[in-house]
Amino acid sequence: MSHLWTSDAMIAAMGGRPIGSMPAGISGISIDSRTLKPGEAFFAIKGEAMDGHDFATAAVKAGAGVLVVAEGKLPALGRLTAPMIVVPDVLAAMERLGLAARERNQARIVAVTGSVGKTTTKEALRHVLSAVGTVHASAASFNNHWGVPLTLARMPADCAYAVFEIGMNHPGEIRPLVKMVRPHVAIVTAIAAAHLGFFRSLDEIAEAKAEIFEGLEPGGAALLNRDDSRWKMLEKMARAAGAEHVYGFGENARSTYRLVNCALEADHSIMTARIGGKEIVARVGAPGRHIVQNALAVLGAAHLVGADVAKAALALGDLEAEQGRGRRHVLPHPKGPITLIDESYNANPASMRAALALLKATPVPEGGRRVAVLGDMLELGAQSQKLHAALAEPVVDAGADLVLLAGPHMESLAAALPAGTAVTLKATAEDLKPVLFEALRPGDVVMVKSSKGIGFAKLVDILLNRFSAEAQKRA
Repeated sequence: MSHLWTSDAMIAAMGGRPIGSMPAGISGISIDSRTLKPGEAFFAIKGEAMDGHDFATAAVKAGAGVLVVAEGKLPALGRLTAPMIVVPDVLAAMERLGLAARERNQARIVAVTGSVGKTTTKEALRHVLSAVGTVHASAASFNNHWGVPLTLARMPADCAYAVFEIGMNHPGEIRPLVKMVRPHVAIVTAIAAAHLGFFRSLDEIAEAKAEIFEGLEPGGAALLNRDDSRWKMLEKMARAAGAEHVYGFGENARSTYRLVNCALEADHSIMTARIGGKEIVARVGAPGRHIVQNALAVLGAAHLVGADVAKAALALGDLEAEQGRGRRHVLPHPKGPITLIDESYNANPASMRAALALLKATPVPEGGRRVAVLGDMLELGAQSQKLHAALAEPVVDAGADLVLLAGPHMESLAAALPAGTAVTLKATAEDLKPVLFEALRPGDVVMVKSSKGIGFAKLVDILLNRFSAEAQKRA
């Protein structure tokens, strides 16, 4: 059996103290006893809300091969008989293991940051690079102070490519993470008004994102959105950080990886792009102009890491939108299906506009309507009222026949919409639920979007469950 880590290598990398009879090695790494698989190491990380040591017994019952625990917590775990590696600090130990994983690995590595499109771009990279070699990538949005070292520590020694998402909502958060990852290519997808409550301006957000260039390997490349208004600023910061190569992707004529043409359909796009001196036509399975921009970055990164670009472009054809990021569902109804566009994972002004453009591009059958279900965008600080009100124009442009809103910040949008707009405003997602159920008709196209903290993902789940249950009853 091949191990992700041998016990000896883990102990050496973390400087830990073994207790009990160690297994030969471990098959994986978990920080959650609920999803732990037999044979994995359980790292008892102490978070803001919960302490992993409280779940050590559950981890043993789930079949953990070894527990990584803090010295100070050992007395409380006295009755456990499982093998343990004792360390001063569990998160620090995982960071050390992540550094050891990076040291032993020869993969070509891409790191992705940006205000929008990070996870979508990371998942698209995972998808297309899998067509040309073995790929390791972050799970979900594991892009913070524990997610990045966890992803590193999970990296197999022999993968050909690795993709890391690196996020932030304060200055100084990307720097230590990217210095662990040491990417060969660093992508900045776009700079937009996300986390503006923690920054004074978009320039400050760009400066924080630019920390990603500080971890580039010698000879590495910065890959930037040439259509972004902060392209020049980012280019300058990349060079100042020591990036030896800076490339652009976009529609701009001076882009290294240039979009030549693009046809947007309801459920996919066809793009023509100039990549590495060759013109490539590709079908992009997930819809939306913003997805095309991400796909350009993906093909550019594939070219920069030496992957077969033609195979990567072909793989874009069966790319699917991620859950909460544009995934489409057809809700069965006896008088005609309802189309649900799930954009519930998160929201900021740029991603709201992109989602409303998707709603606009989706054909509506006769008798159906476009329904925009929108919740608050969080972390926008003093500009929140203005940025919510500014969504009125894209809502109207999307041709929304019905607008359902929830959250205190959405009051600004409700007030800014033209007179005569069919709009309902409620305080919470829970309050909006009965209104949404009552409103939906056969043939409707419904797009649901809000910041994660507003809880609109529950609306999506309830709709999926309700219509699935009703279909089963009729069957």
